[in-house]
Amino acid sequence: MTPAIRSELSPGGKLRVGVNLGNFLLVTKDPASGELRGVVPDLAQELAQRLGATVELIGYPGAGQVADAAGAGAWDVGFIGAEPQRAAVIEFTVAYVEIPATYLVPPGSPIRSLEEVDRPGIRVATAARSAYDLYLSRNLKHATLVRAEGIPASYELFVAEKLDALSGLLPRLTSDVNRMPGARILEGRFTAIQQAIGTPKARTAGAAYLREFVADIKASGLVAGLIAKHGVKGISVAP
Repeated sequence: MTPAIRSELSPGGKLRVGVNLGNFLLVTKDPASGELRGVVPDLAQELAQRLGATVELIGYPGAGQVADAAGAGAWDVGFIGAEPQRAAVIEFTVAYVEIPATYLVPPGSPIRSLEEVDRPGIRVATAARSAYDLYLSRNLKHATLVRAEGIPASYELFVAEKLDALSGLLPRLTSDVNRMPGARILEGRFTAIQQAIGTPKARTAGAAYLREFVADIKASGLVAGLIAKHGVKGISVAP
């Protein structure tokens, strides 16, 4: 631990952590107290303890807003999916967990496989600027993405507009499929979201320390233990 690491990650003795409140798998808000709980808040506390700092959790409605705030210096460490578009302003670690992403199709859909989604005329609902939206924006060649602000809104859009598919994180789609009798989740995944830790560009000492931190919390079993502690289903420690 060096002064440069502390000054880059916890200036003034406070670690400001950007948190994606849209990722219900890794963070939830207690309805009574407003306290943030889950894998991400626990990891933030662990990091702050190692830095000898207090922690301030700064919540954003989605990953896109967390990434936007990086350029403004609003946080020192952010917990979001690592994507090439975000890497222009954020220095990422390797992933600490990964979350599979796939599609939900409505009752009676002729779509049977992931490959059949990317065809002319197919409309896919997605949560704007989520990691999987960014991935699909790069990789879909024929289908059209229809965006909504946030994961719950993407489901409502899918239903209201009678779209052909809903893209999303598998654990969320496993819940959504029960809301639509006859709907199906397509087998397999089009990507696995790499949930990582980042710090704004140019904080080289801090970025190097975060890479060591992630390697340690994976190897020590801390990440796996927190997944079990919070009963999170459908995610795994990243290889």
